[in-house]
Amino acid sequence: MTRSQRAVRWLQPGLVVKRWVLTSGLGLMMALLGAAVWADLKPIYWILETLSWFLGTITTVLPREITGPLVLIIGTGLVLWGQSRSFGAIQQALAPDKDTVLVDALRTQSRLNRGPNIVAIGGGTGLATLLSGLKRYSSHITAIVTVADDGGSSGRLRRELGVLPPGDIRNCLAALSTEEPLLTRLFQYRFTAGSGLEGHSFGNLFLSALTAITGNLETAITASSRVLAVQGQVVPATNVDVRLWAELENGDRIEGESNIGHARSPIVRLGCLPERPPALPRALEAIASADLILLGPGSLYTSLLPNLLVPELVSAIGRSRAPRLYICNLMTQPGETDELDVRGHLRAIEAQLASLGIDQRLFSAVLAQDDLEASPLVEHYRSRGAEPVACNAENLRRDGYDVTQAPLQGARPTATLRHDSRSLALAVMRFYRSHRRDRDQ
Repeated sequence: MTRSQRAVRWLQPGLVVKRWVLTSGLGLMMALLGAAVWADLKPIYWILETLSWFLGTITTVLPREITGPLVLIIGTGLVLWGQSRSFGAIQQALAPDKDTVLVDALRTQSRLNRGPNIVAIGGGTGLATLLSGLKRYSSHITAIVTVADDGGSSGRLRRELGVLPPGDIRNCLAALSTEEPLLTRLFQYRFTAGSGLEGHSFGNLFLSALTAITGNLETAITASSRVLAVQGQVVPATNVDVRLWAELENGDRIEGESNIGHARSPIVRLGCLPERPPALPRALEAIASADLILLGPGSLYTSLLPNLLVPELVSAIGRSRAPRLYICNLMTQPGETDELDVRGHLRAIEAQLASLGIDQRLFSAVLAQDDLEASPLVEHYRSRGAEPVACNAENLRRDGYDVTQAPLQGARPTATLRHDSRSLALAVMRFYRSHRRDRDQ
């Protein structure tokens, strides 16, 4: 794009720059006028006499037909040159190493600031994938993240340091980061060697250290958000050290999030110790002001339902007038959601709510993948015990659900069957815009 084309883009509405430039010019004129009045108008007389003499002199050398356009062009050129150098200096100060033109950055930020208030509830890689796509549409995003993880690096830090598990929170911070990619990669870096370090990620250690310094995980997340220039906010579902348990269909009871994901019998009930953990005020405030509330994607019993064990969160969602959308996984998870279709996932959510005495459907709208075509990748997943999550949209609609199906895996071939962040976010925003149009009609 040429410099002249970029200059024209400054005239487009919504940048919130032109009004302040004009305000500054008006303020300068008023300040000069005030100074002249204070000096008994003598400076104005001097300026008029000087200007009259100068114009009379110059027009005797060059005709008015030449002098006028020439002075106009020179003046306009000086204004444009000065503004260009000013905006260039601002961009150099704000983003010296970035290739984004300042006018494009301002237009993008203006669009994001007009985006809806979105609350996304979940955990694991599914929530991070959703957030990395949603940040293209809004800067008002709140991720409410489960803190029930007790495996891997998070579990070790939880046991050894007594901190809340930072892994899912780290993934969400990285997904919403707008800082340099190198800094985000550093935050996600996982040590592959070293006594005591192997298996830990740098971000988990960073959050754990900040928790020890600041006294709580919430403050540590706020500080990390500033470092990573996070677009939105990440909030733990609770600040209580909760431990999950599950009752199985065969009567067994297992404890620990890492064990629940490998249950040998279907799960019939999920709970936690201590019971009824409190929610953080920031999470409740975000839900109260939300324009859209999302649950998923993610592991049903270990990433999504643990958030619904916090009664205050459930009550806040029930009071909200925002559209609420459940995003279903692409594939079943062996040992957790074997043989469950979309309706089975919804039944599990409703059973969890019923155990809290909630008899209303919190999520009556569902977003599911279009039928996956047979492929070597699907067969590979089947060989490992996973199946595509079937969606009988007609039956679901008869049961009163608002069903949306879309190609959530994306168009490009991938090595894994996971949601594509852009395709997923696009489908979510289409759902939101459709509901907003229906509400406004």
